[in-house]
Amino acid sequence: MKLLAYNVRTDESMFFQRFSEKYGVELHTVPYSPSLENAEHVQGFDAVSIVTSSITKEILKKWKAGGIRCVSTRTAGYDHIDMEAAKTLGIPVSTVNYTPASVAEYTVMLILMTLRKVKTIVTRGLVQDFSLTKVRGRELRTCTVGIIGAGRIGEAVIQRLRGFGCKILVHTLNPKEELASFVSYVSLEALLRESDVISLHAPARAETEHLIGQKEMEQMKEGAVLINAARGTLIDTQSLIAGLESGKIGAAALDVLENERKIFYKDLKYKVIPNRDLAVLQSMPNVIITPHTAFYTEEAVSDMVEYSILSCKYEAEGKDNPWRVE
Repeated sequence: MKLLAYNVRTDESMFFQRFSEKYGVELHTVPYSPSLENAEHVQGFDAVSIVTSSITKEILKKWKAGGIRCVSTRTAGYDHIDMEAAKTLGIPVSTVNYTPASVAEYTVMLILMTLRKVKTIVTRGLVQDFSLTKVRGRELRTCTVGIIGAGRIGEAVIQRLRGFGCKILVHTLNPKEELASFVSYVSLEALLRESDVISLHAPARAETEHLIGQKEMEQMKEGAVLINAARGTLIDTQSLIAGLESGKIGAAALDVLENERKIFYKDLKYKVIPNRDLAVLQSMPNVIITPHTAFYTEEAVSDMVEYSILSCKYEAEGKDNPWRVE
């Protein structure tokens, strides 16, 4: 099987080399993103591996004509791919999973940083202001933490929170019996009403877009903390800004944002960024923003590359592919 991998970063190269040799895959990697203009580059390849670039119907049609039999995205989400077009064209699409510890540990870090007002402490320290004014924090053990979504990552967050002694509320479509002894499964309304900290771990789908909007924020405790290391579309950004400005939302830590694709993973320090929401959020002392890096560990990157290669190999060989999006 011949695989063309797009957007291959330097830190991924060693893993692509290792696993292509391990699984007997003929590999070609490129640093640039797939586009309609370079779609003919797939000629002679059986499969493509991508990341977060927008894959349109037009690109998929060209890939199909060029002989591509499957598309693998080295991400857990696939909302950047025109799935309807892929199905119509008969091109299987697969995602990857990776160690949930990466996002789970990062989420707990964001919770702690937000509760302890680390952004203010660090930025003050840069100008040698070491005062205690307005940096008194809260202990996690005294908080009620609400987890929305208890899939692999949500469950991993829950397991790590157990050691802090906090009360844990969970709202999920698929409750897990093995967690029931130390969490309380509740309705979304109850979770919003009772939680001091709310962490989102739901997928990006049509039904979860703006899962947290103005109505949901109005139901929250005064000063509730909102954490999102899942998908930017889960939160209505305009409502979040309004909630932060009014004080209804006490703080937020966001590893993902709406409309992040043209911003994150790029060096834009000398450019004007046409995203006012980002500028407003970054200006707030009680908001932490990181560029979709919760997943970014050596272990997770290894998993993403290995499973992307394997899923393409399975598709090419007509084997069951556990990562295929059905």
